[in-house]
Amino acid sequence: MYRVLLRPRWLLMLLVVALLVTLFIGLGNWQLSRLETRRAHNAIIEANIDGPPRPVADALTPDQPVEAKAEWQPITATGQYDTEHQLLVRYRPLEGEPGFEILTPLVTTDGSTLLVDRGWVPSGGSANEPSDVPEPPAGDVTVTGRLRLSERGSANQVHPETGQVRFIVVPRIAGWLGTPTYGGFLELTEQVPAAGDSPHLLPAPELDEGPHMGYALQWFLFALIAAVGVVLLAFDEANGGKLRERIRHNR
Repeated sequence: MYRVLLRPRWLLMLLVVALLVTLFIGLGNWQLSRLETRRAHNAIIEANIDGPPRPVADALTPDQPVEAKAEWQPITATGQYDTEHQLLVRYRPLEGEPGFEILTPLVTTDGSTLLVDRGWVPSGGSANEPSDVPEPPAGDVTVTGRLRLSERGSANQVHPETGQVRFIVVPRIAGWLGTPTYGGFLELTEQVPAAGDSPHLLPAPELDEGPHMGYALQWFLFALIAAVGVVLLAFDEANGGKLRERIRHNR
């Protein structure tokens, strides 16, 4: 009765469905792995973000990368801003509005440099330039903010000598500065003294899990539909198409 399924047309269909089911299950598992990564990231945020600020020299070592488990902890440092090496970070939308983030090196009292993301400004008349770049306070300033890991970006996306970068790749920027530089950067939340005209401070990270669970369930549902569908078609084919005939008759 089921010998009909050995015909080339059916063998090809079964192979295609098997590949699709495998693909859909793989995509579902990929979304679940992304969900676990997101949950682990959220756990780090929850564990670190509300702690007391630590002096940068106690938390970090110049020219050494920051461990992932240390990200988002509050850090404080005192020094003077190096405005000559200030950078604009391109393509940084905030709440749907295009803009830039302002990255200013802070030369700390121990002589090491800490990169400080002072916040966000909107784009101006051109997408290549911000509407305004507020100056940081002159003289000694104490900054507090969230520790961030160096971002990833290829060499052709990070050109600090132009005054703009696409990603905050700390080692690349540190090489351009030529000074001992802490391996992460600071996302500013407070500075003393405060500047009269300041960029918009970046909001704290959201702790949602994203759409990954929903996407995973969709892919698993597609796999189930494909598997059940081919089984029903095979059963009907082996029984002379009675199921299809009954469906047509009931219309």
